[in-house]
Amino acid sequence: MDRAQIVHDNFLRRVAAGDLPAGAPPADGLSNAEAVSLFRSQCLSRALDRHSRAMQKAGQGYYTIGSSGHEGMAAVAAATRPTDPAFLHYRDAAFQIARSAQVPGQTTTWDMLLSFACSAEDPISGGRHKVLGSKALNIPPQTSTIASHLPKAVGAAYAIGLAKRRPPEHRQYAEDAIAICSFGDASANHSTAQGAFNTAGWTSYQSIPLPLLFVCEDNGIGISVKTPKGWIAAGFAHRPGLKYFSCDGLDIFDTYRAAQEAAHYVRTRRKPAFLHVRTVRLYGHAGADMPTTYMPKAEVEAEEANDPLLHSVRLLSQSGALEPQQALDIYNDTCTRVERVAEEAITRPRLKTASDVMASLIPPARPCKPTNGPDAATREAALGPDLKAQSEPQIMSRLINWALTDLMLEHGEIVMMGEDVGRKGGVYGVTQKLITRFGPDRVIDSLLDEQSILGLAIGMAQNGFTPIPEIQFLAYLHNAEDQIRGEAATLPFFSNGQFTNPMVIRIAGLGYQKGFGGHFHNDNSVAVIRDIPGVILACPSNGADAAKMLRECVRLAREEQRVVVFLEPIALYPMRDLHDEKDGGWMATYPERGETIPLGSVGKHGDGTDLSIVSFANGHYLSRQAAKRLEADGITTRTIDLRWLSPLPEEALLDAIKGAERVLIVDETRRTGGIAEALMALISERTNLPHARLTAEDSFIATGPAYAATMPSADSIVEAATQLVRAKK
Repeated sequence: MDRAQIVHDNFLRRVAAGDLPAGAPPADGLSNAEAVSLFRSQCLSRALDRHSRAMQKAGQGYYTIGSSGHEGMAAVAAATRPTDPAFLHYRDAAFQIARSAQVPGQTTTWDMLLSFACSAEDPISGGRHKVLGSKALNIPPQTSTIASHLPKAVGAAYAIGLAKRRPPEHRQYAEDAIAICSFGDASANHSTAQGAFNTAGWTSYQSIPLPLLFVCEDNGIGISVKTPKGWIAAGFAHRPGLKYFSCDGLDIFDTYRAAQEAAHYVRTRRKPAFLHVRTVRLYGHAGADMPTTYMPKAEVEAEEANDPLLHSVRLLSQSGALEPQQALDIYNDTCTRVERVAEEAITRPRLKTASDVMASLIPPARPCKPTNGPDAATREAALGPDLKAQSEPQIMSRLINWALTDLMLEHGEIVMMGEDVGRKGGVYGVTQKLITRFGPDRVIDSLLDEQSILGLAIGMAQNGFTPIPEIQFLAYLHNAEDQIRGEAATLPFFSNGQFTNPMVIRIAGLGYQKGFGGHFHNDNSVAVIRDIPGVILACPSNGADAAKMLRECVRLAREEQRVVVFLEPIALYPMRDLHDEKDGGWMATYPERGETIPLGSVGKHGDGTDLSIVSFANGHYLSRQAAKRLEADGITTRTIDLRWLSPLPEEALLDAIKGAERVLIVDETRRTGGIAEALMALISERTNLPHARLTAEDSFIATGPAYAATMPSADSIVEAATQLVRAKK
């Protein structure tokens, strides 16, 4: 028999017989009405779990991972406030149901059944996933199974503290709010979670406000792998910077007591706490999971005998709040109501087309207060001698620095964060002086953890800030890329545009570094970024473009709520010359503050008709060198700078190559998975022009004299271009 049915039958039989599990008497703190309300939330959570399985069996519902055994989380919701943002474990239906009782006008049963049915009318995801979440309840939708939401919870807590000192225009959280983040005991072992705990403790240790309540729901097992007994308490009871609380999650009175104490500590001390809630897991991991295949039947039955709803019936009876028969009536009435509401929910329309599914990939635009930027005196005070230098040609790194300065002067909600961005001014000096100009509140020296850097940005963005996190090297992104793929980019998608986390992620990367290289510092692969739906990838080739594109990236984040990656080519940071030594051909003066380069536009140099060379970043620099030599050989060229690598500026590119007879694509990323693959497809599908590609090899990058051996060079571009032109003459 299905374990869900066994648990249901056991509840009916044992309550009717008065056969209730033993336990501690009810603690003080909950009134009779509050205790009954929590029991109702528990019953609804259980009934929804049971019926979701029936829906799946009938082909009317999907993804039945449930909350049975974790219904004590209703008490955590009751002990906190609906203004507290809650980043929830997928087993926390009871939390959301109990919180809905705190906010008038909620239709939680209907809403959650629409989600189970993947109806397009589901108010949180619009039918894209069975997720917990509600805009009205301050619960962003979560699909995380590996605790990837913990770093952004740290960021959200940090943002609450910072917003008190520097309130952003689009602030979402109350000044006295705390961030709540729940997860399972197995997820607590994940490196992402451990990084978040460490970051929270590291921040708290320095007395920086971080009102965050971690809630660990410890059912003792992760799918089939047991958590060693006592492991969670041993790991967190004495963790620096993290206050430990614990409770019996089978007991709503004890859970409410401990959650109240923990929430009060976090709210008044503005420090993080860890609430250890001991629970059981009923039914196995998910719908198709059979726990008796990897656990002894006696052990499964022992867990079922500890059903938290049975404990609640006992506690309510002992407190005088509810007689067992009344509790049984509530349970049965709730099951009947869920069945009745589900009959209507399964008839509601579902998503059908690709455009329906993709409608929420791009978040909605939001109105921003107009600004004329800083006045002359403010700029002079911030920039000092640099102001005069702006009229003289400068290298890329310095122009980016000035662009960041002007943007931060104009938009007070911009906050930078990253390893070494502050006191050191960045590994390559790009952010130097910014901490002096704007202070440590807005230029945050983070600990060495890319997941935490991006999580900080994601959480801050949800409270109205415009973060500009820095990843020191492109290769360092790979240990944290799920923060973009699994969290930042998916938030508007799974919330139907109701929740967003706009930001501009600065990453120093690509190849061609001569003296400081190897695969950890020279990385010429951007496939992982281009593969994430909805993310914009910008990549300038020169300083003037970098300043203008950065302004557009910030506009895209602030006004259109986009997640943007701004990839800065390290080797071009200090570049001065183009063709000859000391010709200064790759330097530029600082563009006027109103100048931008819009998303979807390309750069074009020359009008030659023999050949278009399409490239970006270092490739564009090298192509410009090659073009001069080709012109001397009688091959007229035009060089096209893509600038925007995702989405590709297809229409602008096709327009730029009109009038040229051939196309050579120069791609410094790898042949497999590189930009050239998409460009070759575009040229093949949309034109009849002869075309070829010159790419980097499918290789890591060496240090030393062979630093550029695997990538295009000016010589190889000249050779490839000459072959293409001559082959068609």
